[in-house]
Amino acid sequence: MAIQSSHAVPVRGTQSLVQTMSACWVRPSLTGLEVAWRWTFGAPAAALVAYEGLRVLGGTQVDVVALRQMSVLDPMEVATTLTNTVGKLLPGVLHVAEWLAPLLLVVWVVVSSIGRTIVLRRVDSQLHARWVTLMMLQAVRITALVGSFAVWFACLREAARIAVNGPIAAGQEPNLVLYCALTIVMTLGLFTLWAVLSWALSVAPLLAMLREMGAAASLSAAFRLGPLRSKLVEINLVMGIVKIALIVLAIVLSACPLPFESVATPDFMLRWYAVVTVIYLIASDFFHVVRMVAYLELWKAYEPERV
Repeated sequence: MAIQSSHAVPVRGTQSLVQTMSACWVRPSLTGLEVAWRWTFGAPAAALVAYEGLRVLGGTQVDVVALRQMSVLDPMEVATTLTNTVGKLLPGVLHVAEWLAPLLLVVWVVVSSIGRTIVLRRVDSQLHARWVTLMMLQAVRITALVGSFAVWFACLREAARIAVNGPIAAGQEPNLVLYCALTIVMTLGLFTLWAVLSWALSVAPLLAMLREMGAAASLSAAFRLGPLRSKLVEINLVMGIVKIALIVLAIVLSACPLPFESVATPDFMLRWYAVVTVIYLIASDFFHVVRMVAYLELWKAYEPERV
């Protein structure tokens, strides 16, 4: 799985990415371990969220009939129905989120750090286990990710102010097309920005295991990798594009049965969506492994004396 290169022959970050993907493909145990640790957390977490969500829904007076009829309503009526429903559910959801969100984040930090260590040591047994360091670095990454979601939500509110609230206050019709366009552009822009800037947060755990460094030292070193930095950014950007492609593919697959909705039963549609979701999650886990292996092999190619 090694990348054949030297300092005299520069290697593009994505030059051997296909080779890395092939190497990961012929070692399904890597993806299996990635899927195992993610789903060890994800399955119980999803069950707990579903339980609490149904409990909040059961304790709230929601117009279920109106929600079921949204497909035949015009966009403004749909928006009104959703606004009323969210307004009723939000207090209960926030009350549950006060204890559930911190709990899930803490458990994710622990499980992901252990799982990431197991996968990376399966790739290269010479890597050093740094459980506590990886937990600290993962906590930093989660904090940054939550901050990016807060920025995204603020952007959505600004888009709503420009395209919906502003025209309504002026006695005009809301511009839903403009709102959708602003939402898509802001979402893709923030997604790309995260892909460009978050690479260091992904590389820091790898450096900690390679050099036996602490959390602060590995995070600092991740931002001082010299010419290697541009290669890692390139890989991160490509993986971001792959992530978008997987999302689009999942949406297309989800929509495939719609022309046959007159004969497709709700049970069939539910099973179809479940299968598409599982395929998407496994593919996403596979490319997570590919990215980490690509980081590791690129490091070995450019810094062989430090391996």
